[in-house]
Amino acid sequence: MFNEKVRLSNGVEVPQLALGTWLIDDKAVSDAVCSAIEIGYRHIDTAQAYGNERGVGEGIRKSGIAREEIFITSKVAAEHKDYDSAMKGIEDTLNKMGLDYIDMMIIHSPQPWTEVNQSNDRYITGNREAWRALTDAYKEGKIRAIGVSNFLKEDIDNLWDVAEIKPMVNQVLCHISNTPMDLIEYCQNKGIVMEAYSPVAHGEALKNKKIADMAEKYGVSIPQLCIRYDLQLGMITLPKTANPKHMENNANVEFEISEEDMEILKSIETIKDYGEHGFFPVFGGKL
Repeated sequence: MFNEKVRLSNGVEVPQLALGTWLIDDKAVSDAVCSAIEIGYRHIDTAQAYGNERGVGEGIRKSGIAREEIFITSKVAAEHKDYDSAMKGIEDTLNKMGLDYIDMMIIHSPQPWTEVNQSNDRYITGNREAWRALTDAYKEGKIRAIGVSNFLKEDIDNLWDVAEIKPMVNQVLCHISNTPMDLIEYCQNKGIVMEAYSPVAHGEALKNKKIADMAEKYGVSIPQLCIRYDLQLGMITLPKTANPKHMENNANVEFEISEEDMEILKSIETIKDYGEHGFFPVFGGKL
């Protein structure tokens, strides 16, 4: 079980491998979380938009593992672009999950989902107000770390210039065949830890012969290669699955990809079609 940690700018340590829970139903996610914790996962990622925070909280309590040993991330809904709604969302998350604190809370998107890939409005004031709510909740001890998701350079700068507490993470789509190296390096140079969601390209990487050939070279599965790739970029990595066998496979990533092969993987042609899930804004679609 891969169990490395990364340290945030405020000193908080975060398990680098996490269980993603996007599209896992609230009724099913409790068992998924319990299975992951039993396997050895100590970081669970959810969001207000996933509709499964209640179930994640239930799974953490059912696991029998001490609360302080589990790192929990959730996300302020992308639509909360004012102080009051963002703060209410944070309180709702705590109540739904039945927790006294959240380890990390991040703004899910700089734009409401219905405007992603459709609008030039970056919600400069709205994101600053949502960030102010996160900052206050952080100072009150309700959250141990705060950050953002899907933020571009201009969105980072918008907060950075005025934030009392600077963003600690930026969670973005990152996988072999879609690696935003400029953004990764920009954030890392500012001390922002990067996080990678959909490390297996929502399953599309399984169809790529170049990725398959590289996985065969290392004697690992395609998901293992994809997850290890993001880990070696220094990113917190969030493979999503409700299948305990896949969880175990995903966590068995203690091999090392050579520097030469990392460069080859960085240059693999970009995946442009995410199949039936391509309509999601995170994959370039429009709601």
